Amino acid sequence: MERMQRAAGAVVGSAVGDALGGPFEFGPPGAFSVRFPVPGAGGEMCGGGGWDPGEATDDTQMAVLVAESLLDRGGLDLPDIFARFQRWAAAEPKDMGLQTEDVLTNGMPWDLAAAIHFQVNQRAAGNGSLMRASTSAVYFAHAGQEATMDAARRIAALTHGDRAAWEGTAIYHELIRVTLEDIDPLAALPDILARVHPDHRGRYATVLAQDWHPDHATEFNGAVWPCLGSAVWAMRTTDSFEGAMRAAIDLGGDTDTVAAVTGGLAGSYYGLDAIPAHWSELLHVPLPGFDGRVLHLPDLLHLAHRLAA
Repeated sequence: MERMQRAAGAVVGSAVGDALGGPFEFGPPGAFSVRFPVPGAGGEMCGGGGWDPGEATDDTQMAVLVAESLLDRGGLDLPDIFARFQRWAAAEPKDMGLQTEDVLTNGMPWDLAAAIHFQVNQRAAGNGSLMRASTSAVYFAHAGQEATMDAARRIAALTHGDRAAWEGTAIYHELIRVTLEDIDPLAALPDILARVHPDHRGRYATVLAQDWHPDHATEFNGAVWPCLGSAVWAMRTTDSFEGAMRAAIDLGGDTDTVAAVTGGLAGSYYGLDAIPAHWSELLHVPLPGFDGRVLHLPDLLHLAHRLAA
């Protein structure tokens, strides 16, 4: 499979998962399959819960902001990414994680806001840095393992002061990098885990183990490690993009983010053509604070091509 097909699959797949999962957020397990019992029947991009059919949530909105900063600035400019996040947050998007909102609105400079939030609250291991990582994963994939994992940690640290969030995002970057290289991401997990900070390696080794099931999670899947573990489980236990999406959303809980993370992995693995067109064609990504811009599928495809070029 061509690398560009995988890169576009990662970006579009994450957005599709986000838009599919948004209406089911905080709902019960199995709700997606109860409503849509026949795979492939159509209508699954249904909207609801304040979201229009095909509307992406904050997960994809922030991923686009990261992507556009990387492309406009020609690389990693952390103050610029943070400023874009702040501009977006000030426009009052429909949804924004409580931790992310506090960091972006507490008035502290870009290099202190997340760290101070963590010092005060002692809790900053949500999945909010993981949810937006598909675009940066594609952009940094060409740079190799060390560079892509380092970039993931640095971008994550803009809003999440807990290193657990940095390490989960770094693992995700590397999973997509190896997939773009036509390497089985699940087979690469032992090598990836060896490069995780020792203080967090055991936690991730547990949730990424072959015999782990989301039912074994000791925290809500809004936390970064069970979210990533759930996405890898959905990939491991299904054999198609659509199957992975169904498995991820049926877990309930933080469905938009679990599905967005799963969608990035599954999209890079199965490629753009494996994503049902009746899902991707409805995609639209509003960007509050950016002059009323709304990205659609052609825009996301163009973005993916630029990121992977």
